Amino acid sequence: MMNKASLVTLAAILSLTPAIAFSQKAKTPPQDMHHELPKPTNLQVLPRDIPPKELVTLMRGYAGQLGVKCNYCHARDEQTKKLNFASDANPQKANARTMIAMTMEINQKYLSRIKDPDMPMVSKVECGTCHRGHDAPEAYIPPPEKPEHH
Repeated sequence: MMNKASLVTLAAILSLTPAIAFSQKAKTPPQDMHHELPKPTNLQVLPRDIPPKELVTLMRGYAGQLGVKCNYCHARDEQTKKLNFASDANPQKANARTMIAMTMEINQKYLSRIKDPDMPMVSKVECGTCHRGHDAPEAYIPPPEKPEHH
């Protein structure tokens, strides 16, 4: 028969076993994280020689700024059940290309010419400038005008 101290020790060990097992699993990176990313294809607006890792970072940034997931712009291949990043089947992808081209032009052609020390934040526009975490920008509703006091 076990004494009280032995039972407490055993209970402590058993209660920690799942945490220890979980922490060991958490330290093991998923197998698919070690594969090399494929070379991007069908790039029409972004540089065709963009490194795959940089493209993934950029796409995750777009998704975050719009509050969407990859399938918002990328079509799913029904055979593989995975996203087909090169496919143009999803019409949102064409919209995204237009918006990316627009922000690039605004940054290169217009904002690059603004030299106003009072506007340091206006050096670059990106998706989040207008979208602010929504798939469509919210309509701007000006505050009601306050009557002037004489």
